[in-house]
Amino acid sequence: MNVNALFSKSRFTIVLLFLLINLGTFALLRVVLLIKQLDDIDTPIYQIALAFLIGLVHDLAFFSYLLIPFVLYLLVLPNRIYQSKIHKTISFGVFIICLYALFFIELSEWTFWDEFGVRFNFIAVDYLIYTHEVVSNIIESYPLGWLLSGILVITVICFLLVRSLLSHTFRANESFLSRLKIAGVLLLLPVISYASIGSSWYQFSNNTYLNELATNGPYQFFSAFRNNELDYRHFYKVGDDRQLSAVIKKQLGVENSSDDLYDIKRMIKPAGEEKRLNVILITVESLSADFLATFGNKENITPYMDEWFKEGLLFTNFYATGTRTIRGLESLTLSIPPTPGQAIVKRPDNGNLFSFGRVLQQKGYDTAFLYGGRGYFDNMNAFYSGNGYRIVDQTDFSEEEKTFTNAWGVSDDIIFNRTLKEADKDHQHNQPFFFQIMTTSNHRPYSYPEGKIDIPSGSGREGAVKYTDYAIHEFIEQAKTKPWFDNTVFVMVADHCAGSARKIELPVDKYHIPLFIYAPKHVPAIRNDIVSSQIDVAPTVLGFLNLSYESQFYGRDIMQMRKDEGRALISNYQKLGLFKDNKLVYLSPQQKVDVIDDPLGAYKQLDMDAAASLVTENMAYYQSADYIWSHRLSRY
Repeated sequence: MNVNALFSKSRFTIVLLFLLINLGTFALLRVVLLIKQLDDIDTPIYQIALAFLIGLVHDLAFFSYLLIPFVLYLLVLPNRIYQSKIHKTISFGVFIICLYALFFIELSEWTFWDEFGVRFNFIAVDYLIYTHEVVSNIIESYPLGWLLSGILVITVICFLLVRSLLSHTFRANESFLSRLKIAGVLLLLPVISYASIGSSWYQFSNNTYLNELATNGPYQFFSAFRNNELDYRHFYKVGDDRQLSAVIKKQLGVENSSDDLYDIKRMIKPAGEEKRLNVILITVESLSADFLATFGNKENITPYMDEWFKEGLLFTNFYATGTRTIRGLESLTLSIPPTPGQAIVKRPDNGNLFSFGRVLQQKGYDTAFLYGGRGYFDNMNAFYSGNGYRIVDQTDFSEEEKTFTNAWGVSDDIIFNRTLKEADKDHQHNQPFFFQIMTTSNHRPYSYPEGKIDIPSGSGREGAVKYTDYAIHEFIEQAKTKPWFDNTVFVMVADHCAGSARKIELPVDKYHIPLFIYAPKHVPAIRNDIVSSQIDVAPTVLGFLNLSYESQFYGRDIMQMRKDEGRALISNYQKLGLFKDNKLVYLSPQQKVDVIDDPLGAYKQLDMDAAASLVTENMAYYQSADYIWSHRLSRY
């Protein structure tokens, strides 16, 4: 039987044809991604072959879900209508649209991998919501017209190659019973896929890139959509609540007599008078420590910060808790461990939480969140306004103020200039202020006002970093001329690193960020190398203000910590890690626990028993945080 005769036998061969195109396209992308990351995939060839085999299974699983509506359509459509010329024309059009969509998705996967080093995940789910920022970013970052035209050309060529085979499917003349038998088999495939392929089935090796190759981008997208929040007690290893409650209280120095589970409330009572100092917390987009000469960079893209850091308190062993802006804001604002799934900033019912701002609000401070973009993005405005902050975002700027904007908002100099105005206003009314600033310029498309630095706008990450350095310099120099400067503590920290992808899970070095506290009359010019993370910012800054308050923070004042007490909590949306004593312990779904020795060097896997106390401590942090959130214990 020749091929044309085969395609004339059943209308369902159109499904087979599209399946073969899908499998070929997915396999080709997998090859391209393998070549891109070949230096990071130092595994035996059989493991690469296994990744492709597992990838094929995921491709088939995705296609099994995709074909459901088409199979049902082909099942019920009468032969007379199916074989008509108008139906054939419409089907050709739908086939072309499906081909274009397939090639567009593969291009999107490539760009997503290029930025994040993974297949589609929960970030892609979030980005689907914020179409204005994301679409504008794509338009400004890529030659979109050429790319879309190229996809169209490939689509037309592919269609012309298969048109003859496609035409023969419309000659099929099948009884309903025959169609029902085939449809029944095809509809059984998604049932088998759902029952047999788990959300982490693709994680078969210790190499993250290889695991990502073994999955399917669209399949992962829908999996992330379904699992955007994870039930901690269902997915993670759980310990005895009483025991872990005692452990976390000891870690945080809680001395209250309460027997209530995870009651971490305790009074902070420093000696001496409180200092009514202003606080300006600058959270810089994607400022990895390795962009700075202070931490070994040779490109001279942060000349101001590298000198500025000599004038204040620099924390050299400081880490982000997550890989996204909202994780950083969550930690800096709430001082809590990163619970699995979506950040609390994005969750419903996230108002009236104990926070950095709450402590200062109770002391009479004006608290404001200032953001260069539109604060509806990632639910930031709703979160901060629900927790007592004033909001100043892009929508509040006049046309005269908005001298430069891109997909993500105004340039950093504009948000800094607005901060100066807000500070002047509060100072005139003798009002202490706490401003949390979130910058935007160090983000693709990396564009900024021309003529400010010696790197052309839009040319890459290095230019965006250097422009941010320039904008901070201008801001601090202007602040020095203000009457409120001497009574203001400036805090600069990153929200997360520029990239977190590595061939290993939770690469600690890709969470390393700077924390710098500057107040010449109040903060010493020294370095602190105690291991710490974003949850420690609030209690540390409040320590310099010498404030008395009832704390519910998980963080500690780093200046009061011994070196052997240093630890950092790091995570992605599923892996929950504790970095301490040069060991990394992390929890994963399916009740998995991993222990890594020397995670910044040899990265050697250990048995759980080799770090039993650290495993318990890790569980205490994350299990207690989940309990406190789910039982609403951190509300006021």
